[in-house]
Amino acid sequence: MTWYQENGRKLPWRGIENPYYIWLSEIILQQTRIEQGRGYYERFVSEYPTVVDLAKASEEKVLKSWQGLGYYSRARNLHAAARYVAEELGGKFPNTYEGILSLKGVGKYTAAAIASFAYRLPYPVIDGNVYRLVSRLYGIYTPIGTEQAYREFEQLLLHLIDRERPDLFNQAIMDFGSIYCKPTGCDCQRCIFRQECVAFREGKVDVLPVRRQKVTVKTRYFYYIDIRWQEFMLVKQREAGDIWQGLYELPLFETESPIDSQLLKQTIGEVLQSWLGMAPTDLEVGPEMKHQLTHRTIKAQFLKANYNRKPARIPEKMRIVRYEELKSLPISRLIDRYLSKK
Repeated sequence: MTWYQENGRKLPWRGIENPYYIWLSEIILQQTRIEQGRGYYERFVSEYPTVVDLAKASEEKVLKSWQGLGYYSRARNLHAAARYVAEELGGKFPNTYEGILSLKGVGKYTAAAIASFAYRLPYPVIDGNVYRLVSRLYGIYTPIGTEQAYREFEQLLLHLIDRERPDLFNQAIMDFGSIYCKPTGCDCQRCIFRQECVAFREGKVDVLPVRRQKVTVKTRYFYYIDIRWQEFMLVKQREAGDIWQGLYELPLFETESPIDSQLLKQTIGEVLQSWLGMAPTDLEVGPEMKHQLTHRTIKAQFLKANYNRKPARIPEKMRIVRYEELKSLPISRLIDRYLSKK
């Protein structure tokens, strides 16, 4: 805590007690670097200054504000939880750990962070930085990311946490893990814990923490078709049960394996004939793009299908928009990258 008061990061959500703002920062920073998340936090605070303002916004508007952050279920859960607070709790944010934990999209780490930062309740935060620091300091080999590890680290931290200033303790331990006890390249010789650290003493700094076996990353093959006539184009909203739920994209043809480049235009031409009842006047093969998600690699190929008039039929789930209108809809980072090249 002494180290933190001299070396801690100065962040806009630090040193405040507004649980709504703290909650926003915690949800935004999940799976997001602080440098990237700061701008989104400031945007949300400006656009939705209270939890009621967030609740009143449409899901589409919230997703648009979130665009580019990824893991869009976080935004949908954020909006659903805001509506619950506004409609069921009279706009009053929960002030107990259990109440905070009951909000949609809030897990143990986030509940502990809000409870300690907003209300100074003695609940330890356990994120990747904390796992790394504590596992090295105490020589804990239990694989992190498991329920067993969470219980083990939680019990230890409940003994260590400063019950008068749990907010300061939690911020200090996270910052020390992030700034000093790094995944690689940490300066152990100058570390304030070098005398106590089991990993340093036993030469196990590069071994700890122990991680679970990595999940296999699956490759998916997306063929996006940019269908245009005059100033109009077709888009489709992604449905539940898959990535990017609720976001808009170009009409998509997905395959189990890549389409042979020699057959690509013929295959997509047949798809368009099936969808729209007519072939395009011109079909151009556009850029290939790779998009990496946590458990998915998306290999996307973009094609542009030009029509001289409105197609004979429009599939029920596709929507006609003007090109300029697409910029106001929530879209994935992949689609945004494609459009930015146009």
